[in-house]
Amino acid sequence: MLEEIELYAKENRVPIMMKDGIEYLCNFIKMNNIRNILEIGSAIGYSSIKMALVSDDINITTIEKDENRYNIAVSNIDKFNLRNRINIILGDALETEIEGEFDLIFIDASKGNNINFFNNYSKNLSSYGIIITDNLLFHGLVRDESLIETRNQRGIVRKIKQFVEFLDNNNEFETEYLDIGDGIAISRRIK
Repeated sequence: MLEEIELYAKENRVPIMMKDGIEYLCNFIKMNNIRNILEIGSAIGYSSIKMALVSDDINITTIEKDENRYNIAVSNIDKFNLRNRINIILGDALETEIEGEFDLIFIDASKGNNINFFNNYSKNLSSYGIIITDNLLFHGLVRDESLIETRNQRGIVRKIKQFVEFLDNNNEFETEYLDIGDGIAISRRIK
């Protein structure tokens, strides 16, 4: 069934994590004994499902603002009988209030709002929690701006660079960058 979701994403141009990125994320969750996850950007439920399948005691809250993608995600989550462990919320993550603490906050939504997502939800991070952000390379465009073809791409690259600068100058978190998938940032609170 995961292959069906991957195929749907490819055919319908729905951005999901690259294979090596999602495999790294799932291994990270397993190795760090992560149990409670907040995901910003559900898309069609692919990464939530993959993360939930790591262990039966993982619970995920995920937010999606696109109603069509939300409905597809709900259907996909139901196919895996994971509704009891994946709570999907239809809403704009910039406006949604979330209660509770999470071991992991996974940001995989609008690249132009990464700083806002980081600031809005870091309050929900447990004291030893981790924030992981995906898509910092933006298909290689961040590294090689000569590949940029549109004004929109240029704007997204600029916002990603601003986010990296924000992380580099953040006094509360230290961040490690990995060349996995489409580029991943792992931010840990400085003790």
